[in-house]
Amino acid sequence: MSSSNTKGGNFVPALCNIAGTIILLSVIAFCLMTALPHVLGYEVYHVVSGSMEPEIPIGSVIYVEKTNPEEVSKGDIIAFFSGESVITHRVVQNQTVEGKITTKGDANAKEDMNDVTYDALIGKVTSHYPVIGSLMEVYGSSIGKAYVICFAACGAMLNILAGRMRERNRSQRREAERNMGD
Repeated sequence: MSSSNTKGGNFVPALCNIAGTIILLSVIAFCLMTALPHVLGYEVYHVVSGSMEPEIPIGSVIYVEKTNPEEVSKGDIIAFFSGESVITHRVVQNQTVEGKITTKGDANAKEDMNDVTYDALIGKVTSHYPVIGSLMEVYGSSIGKAYVICFAACGAMLNILAGRMRERNRSQRREAERNMGD
């Protein structure tokens, strides 16, 4: 009786299949986390400063939903343009008559020196996830995209390998059964 007839002969193909599936699912999940929010109308940003710590740590990803400035309330976390940069701070006061929003970073001692004009507002931060922003920055680069493709290819190859190993085991079992019948 060959080793492929034992339960251990199915362990390696199963392990390859599980690892390949996990790799492929992680690539799909990561791609969905970056692409799907845009489809649903959200902007996605990577946090690079500690002004909102500990609420939003450096390296987090934030999802921002477009919001009418008049709907912004005290305590909301908003994203806005400040020159070329995108800033994420908490609303201290919405001055609707003046069309300005006073903000402050949670980790900052004082309110921001300049108020946010309504036209600089991107929207409200609806959710944030630590570390994922750093991963998105790496995988958003050209070399990162190549890594994602290679990672997905490894997952696919593990699944192909598992299928071929199972087929080889089946062939060996059929051959052994034919030899026993002779």
